[in-house]
Amino acid sequence: MTTISDTEPAAAVTTPARDKRGLGLRRVRWWRVVVLGVLAVYFLVPLASTFWFTLYTPGTHTFSLAPYGQMFSAQGFGTSVRMTVEIALVTIVILYLLLVPAMIAVQLRLPKLKPVLESLAMVPLVLSPVALVVGVQTVLGWGLDQDPGTPLFQLAADLQNQSFPLILPIVYVVIALPFAYRSLESGLRSVDLKTLVEASRGLGASWPVTIWRAVLPNLRSGLLSGAILTLALVFGEYTISSILQFLPFSVWIVQDGQGATSGQLAPAVSLLSLLLSWAVLFLVSFLGGRRAVGRPDRSS
Repeated sequence: MTTISDTEPAAAVTTPARDKRGLGLRRVRWWRVVVLGVLAVYFLVPLASTFWFTLYTPGTHTFSLAPYGQMFSAQGFGTSVRMTVEIALVTIVILYLLLVPAMIAVQLRLPKLKPVLESLAMVPLVLSPVALVVGVQTVLGWGLDQDPGTPLFQLAADLQNQSFPLILPIVYVVIALPFAYRSLESGLRSVDLKTLVEASRGLGASWPVTIWRAVLPNLRSGLLSGAILTLALVFGEYTISSILQFLPFSVWIVQDGQGATSGQLAPAVSLLSLLLSWAVLFLVSFLGGRRAVGRPDRSS
């Protein structure tokens, strides 16, 4: 008499289940490929079209890299880039001088005020840039209406200095506040801030030394993320600087770059700035990954 093994029904039951599971995984992989392909087409086709437009000359049916060489000799290009970089650096410095001590103090001493600080930092998300710049423009105009030589007149004039308009970093600090706050908050959540501060203070370090040598190195990823977001915001912002009649990089592209005779200069500059932004992002990610890999495991 033939006997039926106890394992045969199990094998008969599990085999279709495995087949269904493998079919589901194949479907998931297929949809991933489709989604990634659609995203690649959505992003790469406009970039490729822009690159083609900067190279191809319809009249002569030739290709040339001349627009990329002309941008460096274009009038105002170097000045606008230098001004934008300086504004971005000043914005980042002011932003971190305000945020880092405030967030450390709230987390260590006043945790009940954390919702208040978070709410204040998120206010710029619901604030229209146009409304903000109109208010700033009104205040600056009121300052210039004062008698020449008075402190208010001199302050308003200095804030609108064309070589370096200090009013732009002040306004950009407000706009970039939510992004920098979230970046620093994620960094603070990943470290034991109380232990770091107590250890540093216990060894006799002052508060500035504690923040500089104990806290900031452990917030490197959050600081870099906030700095990159702020840099991208400053380079891409157009409305505020245009209404206030300044000429940073974004306004120069629209006014002078598009006014070039060939019409290919502005797309070439825009494409190059986008590629440089991506290069900076990849560089920061690469350096952050190397530090994470090279850092010793503290749990062992």
